[in-house]
Order: sequence, then C-alpha cells, then structure tokens
Amino acid sequence: MYLAKYIAKRLFWGIVTTLIVLFITFWLIRLLKIEVPLDKVAAQIQEQRREALGYNKPILVQFWRWISHLVRGDWGTSYFIEKLVPVSDIIKRRLVPTVTINIYSEVLIIPLGILLGIFAATKKNKWQDHVINTGVMMFMTVPSFVMCFLWMYILCYRLGWFPMQIYSLSESGGWFTGKMLYSMVPGILALTLGNIASLARQVRAELTDQIEADYMLLARAKGLTYRQAIYKHSLKNAFIPIFPGIIAGFLGLFAGSFFVENIFGIPGIGKLTLQALNTYDYDVFMSCEAFYGIIGMLATIIYDISFGIIDPRIKMGAR
Repeated sequence: MYLAKYIAKRLFWGIVTTLIVLFITFWLIRLLKIEVPLDKVAAQIQEQRREALGYNKPILVQFWRWISHLVRGDWGTSYFIEKLVPVSDIIKRRLVPTVTINIYSEVLIIPLGILLGIFAATKKNKWQDHVINTGVMMFMTVPSFVMCFLWMYILCYRLGWFPMQIYSLSESGGWFTGKMLYSMVPGILALTLGNIASLARQVRAELTDQIEADYMLLARAKGLTYRQAIYKHSLKNAFIPIFPGIIAGFLGLFAGSFFVENIFGIPGIGKLTLQALNTYDYDVFMSCEAFYGIIGMLATIIYDISFGIIDPRIKMGAR
C-alpha cells in the first residue's frame, strides 16, 4: 500500500519535472535564429510551412500542441534529416546502436566495478587500495569527451589498432558482430572507465562500513574466517544500496553516450540529437529530448523504489 502510493507520488512529480524541462528546451530551441533563404520563392515556402505547422503561434500553444500529439503516439515528422519520414521511425532505427554500445559498456562496468571495489575494501589503507583510489579519482574527474579524444588519439591515431570511426553495417555485417564490437572498443572504453571508477568507489565505501560493523566481530567470534565473514555477511548488506544504483546507472548510460556517439560516428540517439539541432529539425530534436527526459525520470524512480523491493525492511513512503 505504502509502496504503491510512493510510486504514484514519485511518478507524478517525475512527470511534472520532465514537462518543465521539456518546456524550457522547447522554448530555447524556438529562440534560435533560423536562416532565411535568399531566394524569395524558397523563403515564402518556408514561411508557409512554418505557418501551417503552427510555429508562428504563441509558445504555450505550440508546446501544448506538441505534447498532445506526443501523448497520442505522434512524435512528429522530420523535414530536414529525413524528408517527411515519421520521427518515431527514425528514433527506432537510431535506438539500436545506442542500446548496443550501452549493453557492451554495462557488461564491463558491473563486474569490473564490483571486483575493484571489493578488492580495495579488503586491502584498505594498503598500497593496492591507494593505487585503486588514485585511478578512481583520475577517471572520475576526467570528462567523457576528453576520454573520447584521449582514446582516439592513443588507440586509433598513434597505435593504429582501431578505426577512427565505427564500421558501417555493410562493412561489419550487423550491430552485434565481432567486427562491429572491435570498431566500438575505443568508444566503449571512453564510456565505461568513468562509470567503473564510480561503481568501484561506491562498493568500496559501502563494504568498508560493513566490514567495520559490530556484527563482524560476532561473526569472527563464531569461528568464521575474515574472508568467510565478508562473503557471507558484509557483501550481502553492502549491496543493498549498490544494486539500485547499478539498475539506474544502466539507464543513465543512455544520456552519457551522447559525446561518444558524436565523436566516434555511432549513428545513435546522441548523434541524431546534434544533427537535429544543427538543422533546426524541431520535431526530431524535441523527440530526442523527450527520450532523454523519460530515461532520466525512469532512472530516478527505479533507483528510489528498488530500495524497498531489494530490502523488505525498508517501507517506502511510510512515515
């Protein structure tokens, strides 16, 4: 009962927040100055198209019209990126490469982040812990676009191990082939290292607190070795606040792949967003922003409610 009310409340405020963000984005992109064609006929056609689509009406009327169509499943039509093609069809095609690189990244992030965090916690204040902490702080503070250019320079330009841009479908034979995975390696590294460091830091902090808890003394007094006490008791308690972050982190990767897609030529949602912004393709751009807004809202809600699902002792929404 409490959980259902809490989910409804979080969903309501998540939708409100998403609508506010989308309205601000909608308003800002309308402020961009559109180049008027020098040819009078082309300029007149452009003005007639804007009038027919309602772009000259008040901003609130435009936003309400766009939202009402979006709720009904009409994401609009592209006029510049793909002439008169429904935006929903474009996003469906672009979603595949975005999901592909995020799945590959998550396969690396979860095991490596957890193992590094456990190893650092069990070696607290030793040289191994200091080395891991140094690497964690370094990779967490470097922006993702800097990591993209760094791996591109080292792996693609200097060493020549990988192509500068990913292979096309005709070259690789599909999105989930070994050749496509090979060409995505620099992008995957740029996307994963910061997230691996973040997860390792969280695992180390939570596990360290559990190792130093009083119940560990009781476990050792009962005859368990240090390693047995950690794996039977500490890890189970430490992962209660960690698992929700892993679940939400997977959804959060979709937003983090924006720079990776544009730099390494991955034709996903991130690259589509920048193309739509450069060409003033309003419907495509706002649909991409709606996609990222929904992903962000879902990640936040899943993160919150998963505490109560993982640990029944936590009553979400109860006073």
